[in-house]
Amino acid sequence: MSATHNPRGKWLAALCLLPFALFFFAFQVAPLIWVAINSLNTPDGWGLGNFEKAFASKFYMQAVKHSLQIAFWSSVFGMLIAIVGSYSLRQVDSKLRDFVIAFSNMTSNFAGVPLAFAFIILLGFNGALTLLLIQAGLIDSFNLYSKNGLIVLYTYFQIPLGVLLLYPAFDALRQDWRESAALLGAGTWAFWRHIGLPVLTPALLGTFVILLANALGAYATVYYLTTGNFNVLPIRIAAMISGDISLDPNMASALAMILVGLMAAITLVHQLLLRRSYHVPR
Repeated sequence: MSATHNPRGKWLAALCLLPFALFFFAFQVAPLIWVAINSLNTPDGWGLGNFEKAFASKFYMQAVKHSLQIAFWSSVFGMLIAIVGSYSLRQVDSKLRDFVIAFSNMTSNFAGVPLAFAFIILLGFNGALTLLLIQAGLIDSFNLYSKNGLIVLYTYFQIPLGVLLLYPAFDALRQDWRESAALLGAGTWAFWRHIGLPVLTPALLGTFVILLANALGAYATVYYLTTGNFNVLPIRIAAMISGDISLDPNMASALAMILVGLMAAITLVHQLLLRRSYHVPR
């Protein structure tokens, strides 16, 4: 009898998964339930008062707006660069390709204080690259601590993640398809319009929504760069659970649930697109 039809084997597999299930519940499900319950706790009793206050506040809605804008534009720019980079990696020598993939894997985990410090040195008000661009007359000034500056910063850590996600997607484009299209008289633009892009679209959109979720939840780098003075959702949530003046854990829970809702919607879209992807076995 095979292992797949052996009840004892199934119970053994389930038992091996038990520690993971307990760990997942303790550190993922239980905190989410706790946050959801506390988001409904208001000074007047249980209800949706925290959410009503959040959606009625221009300050909190500005945080949502800034988070979505930075996440969207950094994902767009990161995607465009990652697409070009991933496609180019398919055309180069394998040793160089392996080095770039390894480097992308390393830089995708380069965040927090080191990344903020690196960008301050390069693109701060007196950063080396900023001063060079000003001396060359290409820019008048650059504010790394503004929304545009944060978009540049976020784009940096979106690129390696985008490359790692998109690089396998180009395996779907078989060389014989391109040769067959050329034999039938299709040029480069016709190939990409009718074959290449339709095949890659689910993977491209799936990668895009992952980048959106990645940017929406980013906290450490933007906090250390702006010392918590830029209004985005992760900063506001952290300020309400650790601040002395604006301490309000219940409102922080409501904002966290709004962020969870945004990320859950993005993840749902990703799963729907992933099912349509050419790479997913049916």
